Amino acid sequence: MSIWSWSYTFEVFPIIFDALWITLAATITAYVLAMVLGLVLAILRRSAFKPLTWIVIGLSEFIRATPPLVQLFFVFYVLPFYGISLSPFVAGTLALGVHYSTYCAEIYRSGIDSVPRGQWEAATSLNFSSTQKWRKIILPQAIPPIIPMLGNYLISMFKDTPILSAITVVETLQAAKIAGSASFRYLEPFTIVGVLFLLLSYPSALLIKKLEVKLNRRSLGKKDKKLKEKGVAA
Repeated sequence: MSIWSWSYTFEVFPIIFDALWITLAATITAYVLAMVLGLVLAILRRSAFKPLTWIVIGLSEFIRATPPLVQLFFVFYVLPFYGISLSPFVAGTLALGVHYSTYCAEIYRSGIDSVPRGQWEAATSLNFSSTQKWRKIILPQAIPPIIPMLGNYLISMFKDTPILSAITVVETLQAAKIAGSASFRYLEPFTIVGVLFLLLSYPSALLIKKLEVKLNRRSLGKKDKKLKEKGVAA
């Protein structure tokens, strides 16, 4: 038997490619959850109610310090004992989203902390409500610079979706396992999975890098403009 079979490769490729859509759906769903929940955690961490701040910090540290696979098993296998039964897809995206939300929260926090103190004071002097302050003043300045860092987590999450196969989500890796167990050939299916991940991850990483350079140039341009305006004013 030859080491590599092209005929088997062409036979199994459509099966694995179809499962790629499950992988993408899980990635996007979990990423949206991570983005939203991460922002909530970052804002709650700045709460004036210290016990809430401590709870958010402790919970975030605990989630980051434990493996996502353990969290995945907890959501899928333990929660049903407490009356919460989730489908494999929902459990997987929930576990990934919550896990990555703690990392996104740190990115949001760095962006929020970079907003000049004067902007916070200006919002207060204008009698903005808390919602208006965040929506109109703080977040529009905090989020654009951190978009590339958030994009990196999208790629990382995409590469972590194979762990969902542990709870029977038929994404690309699980489809490759099923195909391999049926034919006792694993080289071709697993190679296809690796190539598909490379073809999607690498161009995405290049785009994020390009976006980061563009945002940095725009930021430097704004700083130069402000310095020129100050020079003219002087």
